Amino acid sequence: MRSLKTLAIAAAMAALAPRESPAADLPMLPPPPIEEFGGWYLRGDIGMSNQRLKRLDLIGIDPADTFEWLDRGGFDSAPFFGIGIGYRHNNWFRWDITGEYRGKAHFAALDRYDTGSDGSWDGTNDYTAKKSELLFLFNAYLDLGTWKSITPFVGAGIGASRNTISNFRDINEVTAGVAYANDTSKWEFAWALYAGFAYDVTPNFTIELAYRYLDLGDAMSGDVIPYSGPNAIYNPVTFKNITSHDLKLGVRWALADLGVSHWAPPPAPIVSKY
Repeated sequence: MRSLKTLAIAAAMAALAPRESPAADLPMLPPPPIEEFGGWYLRGDIGMSNQRLKRLDLIGIDPADTFEWLDRGGFDSAPFFGIGIGYRHNNWFRWDITGEYRGKAHFAALDRYDTGSDGSWDGTNDYTAKKSELLFLFNAYLDLGTWKSITPFVGAGIGASRNTISNFRDINEVTAGVAYANDTSKWEFAWALYAGFAYDVTPNFTIELAYRYLDLGDAMSGDVIPYSGPNAIYNPVTFKNITSHDLKLGVRWALADLGVSHWAPPPAPIVSKY
């Protein structure tokens, strides 16, 4: 009988003893990753241009003359160099402001003319010049997702271009005549479209390879003056609607960690006292 009472008391004491929750022995799971985006970056670019113009406008030509283009003119390729600063807002949108020097591209065109009515050509004009620009653009880009550190992107830009025509010559070999114009610059509205790929070498260093379509507006020479001295009219030559198909290689240096996942440290396990 005494043994039964002892067992009953032991069972009651076990039932009343404080218990630890099984869940208390399990550590808290870490929260999901929090991706941090946003931050300033510096950029640098180099590339080559492939430029075109719509037409060459010649002002002050004698209306009695008849002329015909043998070569409507074109530019050689030329290098360009740029720097800029930008800001990345998140994993799909960023913008930057860039300044760029576009090197001198050689230009050449050729026409022939007839000053009479006999239907025969009397001579030719060989036009040569060099063209360069200072280009400033505000650009915005959409990053289209990242696969194995490679991110395709598209973008657009607007700004202004200071177009300079230098070393302009108009040479008539038949008459041994030469005309020239002083170097002249003019500001024009400019805009651009981009498509390319970026490769993240490190979280803070990215390489870009991109195509850019660029509209530079017009450019103009100074007054075309014959070798014999000043003429009686102001007759510059206008290079109408200059465009360029550019291939560019760029690098970006992030001034802070961009697009890096961080996990908050897990809290210490909580042990219940009851």
